[in-house]
Amino acid sequence: MSEQQIEQQRIKVMVVDDHPMWRDAVARDLAEAGFDVVATAGDGEQAVRRAGAVVPDVLVLDLNLPAKPGVKVCKELVGAMPALRVLVLSASGEHADVLEAVKSGATGYLLKSASTAELIDAVRRTAAGDPVFTPGLAGLVLGEYRRLASEPAPAVGADERKAPELTERETEVLRLVAKGLSYKQIAERLVISHRTVQNHVQNTLGKLQLHNRVELVRYAIERGLDDA
Repeated sequence: MSEQQIEQQRIKVMVVDDHPMWRDAVARDLAEAGFDVVATAGDGEQAVRRAGAVVPDVLVLDLNLPAKPGVKVCKELVGAMPALRVLVLSASGEHADVLEAVKSGATGYLLKSASTAELIDAVRRTAAGDPVFTPGLAGLVLGEYRRLASEPAPAVGADERKAPELTERETEVLRLVAKGLSYKQIAERLVISHRTVQNHVQNTLGKLQLHNRVELVRYAIERGLDDA
């Protein structure tokens, strides 16, 4: 077994899709690649119950599900498990579906036309916290981040107005996240490890009391860090 497979074996993955043959094939491919496939589910309600029981690191999720739509599954589970990463694997490349998935808390969005190698790489990168999108969709998502940031923010009380203090390095990482760089690109730019970038992002999320990359990018853009 390769070093990468040993590393992937520690990553718990759950696959949710209403087509049994497709679901089983994806689960098998990921298991053979070294991931720990802890559960599968065929509808939204089942997905929520099983994910709560097995607590996966990555949820590979179809949007078109019976009982409960994929976006609701995503929103519910990410709300309950902030550390969960969700990779949407969908047949739809419609922009509205992509943006709805991102707003519900998905970390990435991959089309079902992707190859097995692309899927395996996407799950690995999703587990690491990188945003993973089928080529052509990343720019769309960054544009949506900017649109959200231009909307008026909800009023806050006096106690909430003082922004938490970030270190110089955390601010630097946040600025690059807002520009749409992946964690790998940020690590290369700042000459630090991928793990160090992840740690800075997690510390920043904690300080700002934010839950995911979408909220983090919005926070950064609202403060003009993407233009800095």
